[in-house]
Amino acid sequence: MGEAQLFSRSDRGDVNSDAFRSPFENPYSEALPVRSTSSRSVRQFDYLVLGSGIAGLSYALKVAEYGSVAIITKDYANEGCTQYAQGGVCAVLDAADSVDSHVEDTMVAGAFLNDRNAVEVVCREGPARVLELVRLGADFTRNNDGSLHLTREGGHTNRRIVHAADLTGREIERALLATARAHRNVTFFEHHLATELVVDEVSGQLHCFGVDVLDQHNAGMCRFLGLSTMLATGGAGQVYPSTTNPHVATGDGMAMAYRAGAAMSNMEFVQFHPTALYSPPGSAGNGGAAGAERTFLITEAVRGEGGLLFNMKGERFMPSYDPTRLELAPRDVVARAIQDQMLSHDNPHVWLDISHKPAAEVREHFPNIAARCSEQGIDITKDPIPVLPAQHYMCGGVAAGLRGETSVQGLFACGEVACSGLHGANRLASNSLLEGLVFADRAAGPSVAHAEYASRNCGRQLHYAAASADFSGPRAARPLAGPTAEWVAAKRAEVRSLMWETCGIVRRTAALQRAQAQLAAAYVEVKAVYKHYGVNTQLVELMNLVTVAELIVSCALQRRESRGLHYSADYPAAAAETAPSVISSSLKSRLDLEAVRGSIGVRSSNGFVSLISPGGGVAASGGAASTGGASAAGSQRGVGSAAKKGAALRDLSVRSFSEPE
Repeated sequence: MGEAQLFSRSDRGDVNSDAFRSPFENPYSEALPVRSTSSRSVRQFDYLVLGSGIAGLSYALKVAEYGSVAIITKDYANEGCTQYAQGGVCAVLDAADSVDSHVEDTMVAGAFLNDRNAVEVVCREGPARVLELVRLGADFTRNNDGSLHLTREGGHTNRRIVHAADLTGREIERALLATARAHRNVTFFEHHLATELVVDEVSGQLHCFGVDVLDQHNAGMCRFLGLSTMLATGGAGQVYPSTTNPHVATGDGMAMAYRAGAAMSNMEFVQFHPTALYSPPGSAGNGGAAGAERTFLITEAVRGEGGLLFNMKGERFMPSYDPTRLELAPRDVVARAIQDQMLSHDNPHVWLDISHKPAAEVREHFPNIAARCSEQGIDITKDPIPVLPAQHYMCGGVAAGLRGETSVQGLFACGEVACSGLHGANRLASNSLLEGLVFADRAAGPSVAHAEYASRNCGRQLHYAAASADFSGPRAARPLAGPTAEWVAAKRAEVRSLMWETCGIVRRTAALQRAQAQLAAAYVEVKAVYKHYGVNTQLVELMNLVTVAELIVSCALQRRESRGLHYSADYPAAAAETAPSVISSSLKSRLDLEAVRGSIGVRSSNGFVSLISPGGGVAASGGAASTGGASAAGSQRGVGSAAKKGAALRDLSVRSFSEPE
């Protein structure tokens, strides 16, 4: 047999079958017929994209010119952080501005923890990427002469924010989504929740070959295989009780990547936007209540156009905190100032006032904010806006290089899920959308190259990945109901409140240590419920939230200084020398290939070493018998990996789902 073809062309009408052929003889291809691999349980594409925001869609359009693309997204395709971005996207388009100025503004905002190479790349290549959006049909606000209108936001020394009134993200999402839906090589899988990456070793290096996915409409599991996989799942705002992020932002990509062995970086740098809309307790869309799903954002551009901050006594307070930059200081400075005013005067919010500007101008620039505030009886052309800080953005994430590459081969990351080094210790306003555009473009070439490599050299691993897609028993999808569903909701609220109390805008070592202990206990509880009930959206999201929360707290404990978004009351000064935080899982999740091959493998379950028979049964050794495979999330652990590492865990206390306690 000259080539090992995983699936016949009739089974894979939506993809290029040749991409999944191996050029070498596969001795297992006939002995291992694919099991549980109907078109509903295994799907294969050349490129997998997890997420459908600006980063994911931009990347998908680039690689779609080279093969089939599956865009996997947990809700409707337009539901994500991108569409809620108000302010705009940076681009040096004014002759009076310069790339060097944009670079310097970004470095200053990031407290010089940024990777300067990443900063220079984004600032230099950004204008071309923004103009690509214009060519795709993004309808940005323009001046009377037809040129793009540029506004200014906090931390910027020049006007360089391209925007579509105060609905920039929605307009960008519309343009990208329309283009992607029209592309013949792009297929959307909406309401599909990625649960775990599929990884294995090739020549001693971890490679990603796909992802296990929960079809939330049909309550079934499916394995998606791909030659290159892009993580563009966004952030983790739901770790906190008050966030500008939508309900889908539960840190799924970060948690999956960590469990797969990818390095994580700068997780302690959580950005709290200074000005989210405060609503009185009990009102609809209560921005100040812990139960609110998403807090309404008041864009930084309001301050960029002249908005001023006042405390409840009517005193303008920013001159006391940053007498030079005032309301246009970086977000970390303004957020701490607002919180200080709220605590000092025991007030639930401060005021943001733009009523001194011409009413017509205010309504033209901020129609969405004006409409939302009017629902609370606030006329922003006459009244001040009640605001308070809310979690807004994760500056840390999956460590990614200048072309989106991660420490796992074949796995790329861009957008908020990634830590490219652009933001350092704090993100400059409107650099986030730009980052997604630039690194999506830069990741396309290496993704195509890896796809070619995988098609030539990884046919065997792809075959086993397909063969091992067994979603029976505890790996099957099962909806929650009754008391368990109530427990999950309560535990989620408990974790979110704990994070705000201990790891918010101002942090203390003792509180962080308490959070670390409580999160470790929460992990054990959630894992036990997960293994009993199987796969469902609520439990997957809860496990991911706990994982990301532990990463944030652990990185915060490691950083013994105050820098950017990480302010420690115990270490209030910045250290003379510092570096980005980097952390990775000591146990890698990977495919249980030996069991698929028919060998006797070893799996650690509940702390006991178990033997896996060729038929998949488990005979306990040194402990009680286990019942079948590991849980769906984290079930891809390599045979013997847990036995090699033992039960010793890092102080980090973050574990893959199937790790021993």
